[in-house]
Amino acid sequence: MRTLITTAFVSLDGVMEGPGGEPGYRNSGWTFQGIEFVEAAYEIKGREQDEATAMMMGRASYEAFSPVWPGMTAEFPGYNAMPKYVVSSTLQEQDLVSNWGETTILRSLDDVAALKQTEGGPIIVHGSAALNRNLSDAGLIDRYHLLVFPVLLGAGKRLFSATDKDRQNLKVVESESYSNGIQKLVYDVVG
Repeated sequence: MRTLITTAFVSLDGVMEGPGGEPGYRNSGWTFQGIEFVEAAYEIKGREQDEATAMMMGRASYEAFSPVWPGMTAEFPGYNAMPKYVVSSTLQEQDLVSNWGETTILRSLDDVAALKQTEGGPIIVHGSAALNRNLSDAGLIDRYHLLVFPVLLGAGKRLFSATDKDRQNLKVVESESYSNGIQKLVYDVVG
């Protein structure tokens, strides 16, 4: 069984929208504004590329990343080389870029659950606020890699839904605080 890992930059109030400057969000680029860069806080990002064997995202994140990431050979060599899975009911094969390696479209959460049952290593989920909420609500996420930033953003796409659902317990497996206020929190879902 494969492990499904969500990785996210998240504000203290749970917003994950536009951390790197993506257009269309009022506070876009919030991870870089007024927060000192401390390299050690991002160590987990390099480790994720080394440990993951596939990447998953929703349609909107695919459409944002696919024109940019294939050209970022120095920053994302691991991600660019690994297979990608896009969860979408609307994306078509002809919408996929040709320069980003093997990409498979999954049409449902049932397809994600079936993929998790296959042989292979961890699958890392990038961006994809709506997909993350749906995966979490369906109990399909096994681990969270969170970099929590010391900022309150108010409105914006959130990592977790407000759905009334059964409790999910988490176990802290790694945590660290950095001088710039960022906290690394790694949780395994245990129930």
